[in-house]
Amino acid sequence: MGEMAKPLKRSVSRRSFLGTSLAVGAGTMGAGLLAKTLAAQVDDPNSRGGLTRGDADILRFLAAAEIIETDLWQQYNELGGIQDAEVPGGTGNPAYTNAIKVLDGDMDQYIHDNTDDEITHAAFLNAYLASKGAEPVNLDQFRTLPSSQATGAQQIGRLTNLMQLTVNTSFWTRYRSDSLNPDFGDTLPNAVPGLAAGQFPAIPRTDADLTPPDHLQAIANTAGFHFAWVEQGGTSLYAALAQRVNHNEVLRILLSIGGTEIMHFQTWQDKAGNAPPLTDPTNGLVFPDLNADGELTQTNLIMPEPTIFLRRTFPIVSIIRPTETDGAAMGTVNAFTADGLFIGQPPEFFAVLNGLAQAADHARHGGHGR
Repeated sequence: MGEMAKPLKRSVSRRSFLGTSLAVGAGTMGAGLLAKTLAAQVDDPNSRGGLTRGDADILRFLAAAEIIETDLWQQYNELGGIQDAEVPGGTGNPAYTNAIKVLDGDMDQYIHDNTDDEITHAAFLNAYLASKGAEPVNLDQFRTLPSSQATGAQQIGRLTNLMQLTVNTSFWTRYRSDSLNPDFGDTLPNAVPGLAAGQFPAIPRTDADLTPPDHLQAIANTAGFHFAWVEQGGTSLYAALAQRVNHNEVLRILLSIGGTEIMHFQTWQDKAGNAPPLTDPTNGLVFPDLNADGELTQTNLIMPEPTIFLRRTFPIVSIIRPTETDGAAMGTVNAFTADGLFIGQPPEFFAVLNGLAQAADHARHGGHGR
């Protein structure tokens, strides 16, 4: 689900770092609490209200992913979504909102609702963990990245950086291919090659980014493809990790939340197809006419084309892809990192996130532990 993250050049003492005390908030796991989880190496599910350690590790990683998604979606909503008490923060940016609405007139409502969904996912997963006596997830100490300086954005610390993105758009061709599937190691081309070749903003850095018009529209187009990229990752992640859980109720949680990620992706890939062809006059980024290159990029093919699955000898079938479970959590971290979401985060952040991902990937179906 993206390039492997580069190894950290600096390391941090796990004992000294994980000894740090963090307050546990309603959506959130601290590094000190992570130490108790990773060092405890106990297989007794009764200590977690009936959860196996593996199930708890999977839920913790998903809670972290949802906290990260909430952070990025809140930034989108502050500038381009509906402003109300349901999704607090920000005051809106009319110019950016209008550029986003070129993709669909209801984009502000969709951004708002997707943001609201991610907030509820993070809060529910942490509340469920706490109800079972397992540690919830807190990333608050890493909310240090700068906000957009454009009108409408809150000036608060962020977990994610939306101003230097490299968006992998191969998900677009992947879902339109009838013969290639990344679960088989297949590589598909990017629909917008330039987005995967450099760093581009998906929200304006400052009000200066609101002109010229084609530059602002390129930022909005980037956001449209990034919306779909984020949600296709959740679509695959929940399906992959569901194969590793033991508790029926945990399986129900993953299938239920994962289904909403599919709904998000279906919406966003449809809207991204409405991104107008243009060339950004400030950096040369080209958004092509996706309908000019045949079925592999055709914009109205928003339902998955049947493709190969499990074995190449089977008939092709319409599926979520990829769903290979080995390394799914770490693959998500690597993809988020390659996307540029964490530009500016310290090594300690990656130590926590990698630890959560590795624990989730070690979980196994059919046993109390991993």
